[in-house]
Amino acid sequence: MQINKNKINKYLAVFLFSHIFIWTLIPSLSNSNLPLDTIEALAWGSDLAWGFNKHPPLSAFAVEIFYQIFGNQDWAYYFLSQIFVASSFFIIFKFSQDFLSDPKHSLISVLLLEGIYFYNFTTPEFNVNVCQLPFWALTVLYSWRGIKYNKTSDWLLFGIFAALGFLSKYLFIYLLFALDIFIIYLIIKKKINFQCFVSLFTFLLILIPHIIWLTENNYTTITYGLHRTSVDENFFLSHLTQPLIFIGKQIGILIPFFIMLLFLINKIKYKLNFKDKKLTFLLVINLIPILLVFLTSMLMGAKIRTMWMTPFYLFFGVLVIYVFQNQISLKKIKYSFSIFLVLFIFSPLAYFYISVTETNKRTDYPGKKIAKGVEKIWEKNFINKIVLVGGDEWHGGNLSYHLSDRPKWDNILENKSEVSSKNIDGGFILIGNTNILQEICSGIFAEVEKQGVCMIGKKK
Repeated sequence: MQINKNKINKYLAVFLFSHIFIWTLIPSLSNSNLPLDTIEALAWGSDLAWGFNKHPPLSAFAVEIFYQIFGNQDWAYYFLSQIFVASSFFIIFKFSQDFLSDPKHSLISVLLLEGIYFYNFTTPEFNVNVCQLPFWALTVLYSWRGIKYNKTSDWLLFGIFAALGFLSKYLFIYLLFALDIFIIYLIIKKKINFQCFVSLFTFLLILIPHIIWLTENNYTTITYGLHRTSVDENFFLSHLTQPLIFIGKQIGILIPFFIMLLFLINKIKYKLNFKDKKLTFLLVINLIPILLVFLTSMLMGAKIRTMWMTPFYLFFGVLVIYVFQNQISLKKIKYSFSIFLVLFIFSPLAYFYISVTETNKRTDYPGKKIAKGVEKIWEKNFINKIVLVGGDEWHGGNLSYHLSDRPKWDNILENKSEVSSKNIDGGFILIGNTNILQEICSGIFAEVEKQGVCMIGKKK
């Protein structure tokens, strides 16, 4: 297979639009309901704040913007997720052009990412991990531009995208630590000056509202994040087993990626030149964040969940192509491209098959049926509008999303022994455990699709 250098942009566009189309279409056809994390983000988005109990606010802002445009059309949120993924690919392509002299190599550095399942199979679920992707890519791009040109505008943009990434998920801090290490090293070597610190202005300015929210809410998001690591201070072996499990999973994830690479190169022969600033930068952004996560697991005995690593491999393609660019055989590219096509086709087909054949997943939840049943009972008994839905993020969030009124979601059942309409202006609905709601409901109780529902409003 020959790649026409003059058509690289066309090939890239075809790949990006194909990726967006396929990964929007497949889950739209196979899933009856949106995935858990997307519903959670929509629940938070129904009543926006500068933070939530589990995560910072940016993923909720993103889905709420799409809700205001498309409403409760499931395909729109699969499309949103693919926009974030594809835009990351495009940014990486533009970044790679400053590192790889051959535009064909730039294209290959992006296509290799199809060998990592974070960027295909798991992408239909828009969540905080996917939300980080374009900001991770943009932060790297503008940090490099800042280092290369030392322009104030680039440093200010670096601060903006770094803040947006941090507002997507706190784990973004590992990339920022790695970049800070490299920038401080360059300052010590007098390769750049202190102008880079103007990025702190935009970074902190954007974070101020979230920091205020954190202090007013007892740092609940940070507490949740620490809880999710499953740290067991009393179990010494976890400091050994958890890092080893982490490394094993990362190796497994990267196997298809390296198989594609091996079919591209004539022989594995390289010599690392650490005086090469470009190589050093690529090593820093790719390896230091992973090393920091590994050290976190080792020092704390923390369990690192696989999906947390979603953005960490975005620039692996650029790194390996930069290292092996002199050994790449474009005559052998047809073999690597064949593997790419197999992955590109097999991954969505596998997703579709699993989604259709397994019928007890979150995406099989009858959210629309429950909402229609609830609305029918509500219209029969009440005259006011539904303004509030209570319950956990999954059940309550689904009901909020599917109801035509789009009421706000709030877990108002938490720490409450009875439910009444006191202090609530308008009708509200609670969804959850049938037995509990039946006991505490002071309005009309019903069971819809095996879900307990308590409805309180102004009766006809």
